Amino acid sequence: MATIQKSTLKFLNDLSKNNNREWFKDHSKDYEEVKTNAKEFLAGLENEMNKHDVIEKTKLFRIYRDVRFSKDKTPYNTHISMSMSREGAFRRGGYYLRITPGDTMLAGGFWNPEPSDLKLIRSHISSDKKRLEKVLNSKAFKSNFGQLYGEKLSSAPRGFDKNDPALEHIQYKQFIIKKVFTDKEVCQDNFMKELVKGYNAMIPFFDYMTDILTHDLNGIPLYES
Repeated sequence: MATIQKSTLKFLNDLSKNNNREWFKDHSKDYEEVKTNAKEFLAGLENEMNKHDVIEKTKLFRIYRDVRFSKDKTPYNTHISMSMSREGAFRRGGYYLRITPGDTMLAGGFWNPEPSDLKLIRSHISSDKKRLEKVLNSKAFKSNFGQLYGEKLSSAPRGFDKNDPALEHIQYKQFIIKKVFTDKEVCQDNFMKELVKGYNAMIPFFDYMTDILTHDLNGIPLYES
């Protein structure tokens, strides 16, 4: 299995202290090695995940920041990010990895659902919160992630009762799963194996979300299989 090299974390750490174009230009060869390492790791990760899921596409995010509308004008991201998208309407959810010295994070879920999808998610949860809670309270979910993450409303969503028994769940605007790793863990030979283990622990949540996003409240399919 491919591994994340210690030199990749060193480059990112050095970049965080020298986030300017002159330094980056002087270390362009080092960056090319980092990018090659990331590409090889992502290819290996895709191959491993295809043993458990069906990956439609992968993406290695650019290190160059879009500073047009940001007060922070530093030109480079100080992390390496990559994602894997699942194939088809009946495999909702996506896998994400951000490699940052001291704060590497595996993540997945639904960052910004479309308004219609968000309403459907909330409606399903409101009608039967036990299905979601069964997933969130499972041993695999608890041991890997602890809880669900994401931005939340401070009150009930529009159209929902403030006394809704599922209020704590339907307040979410995002439905994110995450797990952090130390730098030592990131550079170990079994890091990819641990990522695959974490991603696999997300699948029951993805299966639940896929089901409610592809059926109305009466259980009638919204899409043809």
